[in-house]
Amino acid sequence: MRSVVRGVGAYLPARALTNADLAQMVDTSDEWIVQRTGIRERHIAADHELTSDLALAAARDALDAAGMEPGEIDLIVLATSTPDNTFPATAVSVQAGLGITHGAAFDLQAVCSGFVFALATADNFLKSGAYKRALVIGAETFSRILDWSDRTTCVLFGDGAGAMVLEAVTDEGEGRGVLTSHLRSDGRHKNKLYVDGGVSSTKTIGYLRMEGREVFRYAVGMITDVIQDAFQATGENAQTLDWFVPHQANRRIIDASAHKLGIAPEKVVVTVDKHGNTSAASIPLALASACKDGRIKRGDLVMIEAMGGGFTWGSALIRW
Repeated sequence: MRSVVRGVGAYLPARALTNADLAQMVDTSDEWIVQRTGIRERHIAADHELTSDLALAAARDALDAAGMEPGEIDLIVLATSTPDNTFPATAVSVQAGLGITHGAAFDLQAVCSGFVFALATADNFLKSGAYKRALVIGAETFSRILDWSDRTTCVLFGDGAGAMVLEAVTDEGEGRGVLTSHLRSDGRHKNKLYVDGGVSSTKTIGYLRMEGREVFRYAVGMITDVIQDAFQATGENAQTLDWFVPHQANRRIIDASAHKLGIAPEKVVVTVDKHGNTSAASIPLALASACKDGRIKRGDLVMIEAMGGGFTWGSALIRW
């Protein structure tokens, strides 16, 4: 059994916040932000928009792309660090919004690595035969946990959602589907990227805090580690790869990782300039963009990877 991608979808809130807009709020400039991150704008959810609203829109877009009805889905795995409520899971709100009353729906929290972790989780459920079709979603409203007076973090993040429909099928010789996934965590680095609040600790939501240089220092090594694991597990390499779709956090990290792995620049999908770091939503947003413009096609070999707070990091190799 293989988990084959049937469709991907995306949603970005209507409001775009440009670097020029941010320069009116904090001591920064478009030149400074672009030079250090590659980001030109990010999208901010409207006051009435919840994470589940973004996720639901992306899910519907993915179902449309897959040519499926919501009732055909029996598993929803939603990656988010910004849920609607402490409980229940945001995934059940998406399930209800789609009118699904069967199967299972739950959230997964691995920060920016969330979509890779969610994909690996759904893939294993599908391959086991427990479920037939899954919606894997990454959705975030990071604008709600940003300190808008901290120019080192507020310029980096945005809101958005992306989704993927996976179906368990018997491999009929094309070799399509999720070929391998590799997940890692190391809690010793917790204080390098975290939110300074929580239900059990401060009884508040808190704000995102980050040691940017430390995160950058670890990122490239960790990312390349799990990608090399994927290549070793499958016999593939940078030359046989068609597309590299990394977590859209920082253009410099993306470029450095691709260079270290020997992946040609024309194979790298970059969308960070359009939406900033949307945490768990960034990979499916980039996948949706590359599918809709015709870059990613059936049969292509696609590598996704991410690193996030915890630290967590992971990769997955997919034959589209």
